Amino acid sequence: MTALTVQLGDYPHTRPLKAGTIPVEGVTCRFTETAPLHRAFARMVRDLEFDVCELALATYLQAREAGVPITLLPVVLIGGTHHGSLTRLPDGPALAPADLAGRRVGVRAYSQTTGLWVRGILREEYGLESSDVTWVTTEEPHVRQYREPAYVTRSSAGRVADLLRDGDVAAAVLGPRAIGGQGEGLVPVIQDADAAARAYVERHGFVPANHVVVVRDDVLRAAPGAVRALYHALTEAIDATAAGRDDSPAGRAVAAGWSEELAGCLALASRYALEQELVRSPIDVGAIEKETDLLR
Repeated sequence: MTALTVQLGDYPHTRPLKAGTIPVEGVTCRFTETAPLHRAFARMVRDLEFDVCELALATYLQAREAGVPITLLPVVLIGGTHHGSLTRLPDGPALAPADLAGRRVGVRAYSQTTGLWVRGILREEYGLESSDVTWVTTEEPHVRQYREPAYVTRSSAGRVADLLRDGDVAAAVLGPRAIGGQGEGLVPVIQDADAAARAYVERHGFVPANHVVVVRDDVLRAAPGAVRALYHALTEAIDATAAGRDDSPAGRAVAAGWSEELAGCLALASRYALEQELVRSPIDVGAIEKETDLLR
């Protein structure tokens, strides 16, 4: 029986695999736990520590460009809309997205996927280029080979929300979990953020993905049947838990299998990444799809 070391977050759609209620046929899975989860991403793209690993979408795009030997599995574990992720102090001065030109904005890492989507929104809907802002970060990129643009700087502050509350930045990008944690009490910079997010999803035809799944290339070559079995079990778990997910963007984002929505999401994220200097060369989404043929 093939053994795989697997790092996945704790979600309703991953628990059946971890509990063994949905078996991975012919495979012994050793599930590891990392808290916070994003700490595992650098360990994967720098040291290939896991056979299969959940990974932030922006990290995957950067790792692919850097030649890290991993392959995408067409699975979205979490996603959502991000018009509400750009936040400000509730009692601060009035601030519109266009007002951020020439100002400082906090984000955990410049390569954080939430920041990728927020900066894409700012350019697409408000004409604000990434280089118009100084991005103040608290963490380095996961991909060791990546070099940040000149308009990115590092802070010694522990948390992004602290940058905002200390007056070091005018606004802060916070992921969905941080909104209800360190971001408690902050408000969106974008007015009517929910309505703007609904219009964005309708316009593009998909909910933005945040975390996907990757496999080491050597594992895929050596044990394609085991990787297929894990992929099919994860697909089954996502299907089996569908009734428990609400119709929110986050609920609709969870999906398995190649689709027009996933292709569109990867294409737009790739374009945003190139515009923002997260990658320096175009990404071939068709080539990514072809790499997943072994899973069919």
